[in-house]
Parts: sequence; structure tokens; C-alpha cells
Amino acid sequence: MDEVEVVVAHSERATLRVGDVFLKVDADQARIDVEVEAMALAPVPTPEVLWRKPPVLALAAVPGAALGRLGRPSTAPPAAWVTAGAAIRKLHDAPLPPWPGRGLEELAAELDGECEWLVTNGVLPADLVTRNRQVAEAALRPWTPVFTHGDLQLSHVFVDGDEVSGIIDWSEAGQGDALFDLAILTLGHEERLGDVVAGYGADVDLDVIRGWWSLRSLLAVRWLVEHGFDPSAPGCEVDVLRSRL
Repeated sequence: MDEVEVVVAHSERATLRVGDVFLKVDADQARIDVEVEAMALAPVPTPEVLWRKPPVLALAAVPGAALGRLGRPSTAPPAAWVTAGAAIRKLHDAPLPPWPGRGLEELAAELDGECEWLVTNGVLPADLVTRNRQVAEAALRPWTPVFTHGDLQLSHVFVDGDEVSGIIDWSEAGQGDALFDLAILTLGHEERLGDVVAGYGADVDLDVIRGWWSLRSLLAVRWLVEHGFDPSAPGCEVDVLRSRL
């Protein structure tokens, strides 16, 4: 029998690996519904759905290795980041999925609430939160919605050589801002943004990208702390916020 590896586990969901099969257990079936439908619609490589028996979704492993992980240097060559940018552009050029994403008012309200919590509870210095809230304002502007992955961490993009072999974890997919996906992919790896944009093949507003880096990090800190992760680990969310000072 293959060894069971716990890939990630917290109070909301868990992912296990058994050989070449990933088992995703999620109490929220709406997230699984989105993931399955998004993978069927996305014009980029995605994991094969082997079977589904709520609350479990079984997916085949994709070949290759992830572009990297937040907090660690990426060993993927520049060409791999370029092809990742091209794959994202292909996704963004695809027809919109039929379900909406979060709107500006919802995001702004959530951001204000998280900033207040971070300062009130002494989790982060007030000046650090205030500065990043100012930077985040650049992201809070109208955008033309595209088909976004919604959680395009570099650990969710797999490459085999210089080619994208699979993009995983689609439960946050929906209509959204194209620059959000580009920002999340390069969060903590700003030096790779040029390669990604080269593959994407379009000009991007760097102030908006920086805004999403700050916004995403501010929104993530409380969730990470409450679910047993450390946002202050080297190279992770708190370091991203400090880099704006």
C-alpha cells in the first residue's frame, strides 16, 4: 500500500496524497463544485478528475514540479515562468465562467475589517498596516472581468521542463481581475514578474500589482494564524508587507 502523505490539513479542508492520487476532503461542497466545473472549462492543463464521492474529490497527480513555494527561492528556470505567463493569458482570454467573483465593495469592506483587526489585536504595527492599506488602494479600481484562477500561488502551477504541465486547486476560480492572478503568482517573488509579464504578452500596471501584493497579504494574515500557519516566516506575507515600507 502506498504511504499516505498529508499535503495540507486544517479545519476547513484537507488534501491527502496516496501514490499518484490526491484526495481532497472539503465540507463545503460549493467549493468542490466550482473546482470541478472550472477545471472542465479552463483551456490550460488541469488534473484529471478520477472520481467524486462527497465530501471527497479524487484527482490524478500532474507531472513535473511546482514553480516553487512562498518563502523559498524558486529553482524553476526563467523560461518556465515565461510559459506560466503565457498559460495565464490563455486562461484570461477564455470565455467567462458563469458564476461571478467578489466585487469591489466586498473586497474594500473585508480589507478595512482585516486592517482594523490586525491593529486592534496588536498582530502587526499600525504604521505597517496603514502603509500597506494605502498601497492596496491601487488594486481597488474597476476592472474588466476575465476567467481567473483566483488562488494562483506558485505552488499551484506545475512545470515539466519549460512547459506548464498542470494548474491545480481551482476552488476560488471565477470572474475577476487579470492582474490579481499575476500578482498572486509572483507574491514574494517580485524578481520573477518580468518573466511572467513577458509570457503574458501585455503591459501591466505595476502599481496595481503592488496593490494586490499588499491587499492579499493583509487579508491572509488572520486566516493563516487561525489555521496554524505562520505568515511571519521568512519570505512570506509579513515580509511582503514590510517590503512596502
